[in-house]
Amino acid sequence: QVQLVESGGGLVQPGGSLRLSCAASGYFFKTYGMAWVRQAPGEGLEWISDISNGGGGRYYADSVKGRFTISRDNAKNTLTLQMNDLKREDTAVYYCAKYDHQYEFDYWGQGTQVTVSS
Repeated sequence: QVQLVESGGGLVQPGGSLRLSCAASGYFFKTYGMAWVRQAPGEGLEWISDISNGGGGRYYADSVKGRFTISRDNAKNTLTLQMNDLKREDTAVYYCAKYDHQYEFDYWGQGTQVTVSS
């Protein structure tokens, strides 16, 4: 079965960096686009970035553009999100999500908490 397992969250000071990873299994990873979505306390889900199946297409929300970088390693079935210059408003649970061929989300990870605080 499809599994998505995030890791790498934690507590970081403003201006710091974190690298999130998502280990995918149970399907042909290189066939599907992937995304990162976050949910801040008391807020709804916010799409922040996605990447095409081959990695050539990468897109970002304005809120993270220039600070976050999405990437994937299709040989290792891994999705990553490098987060630099973190701000308090980046505090959220971060989820990796798999797209189906119609670019609708069909599987989600369990999420990893990122807290930006001094």
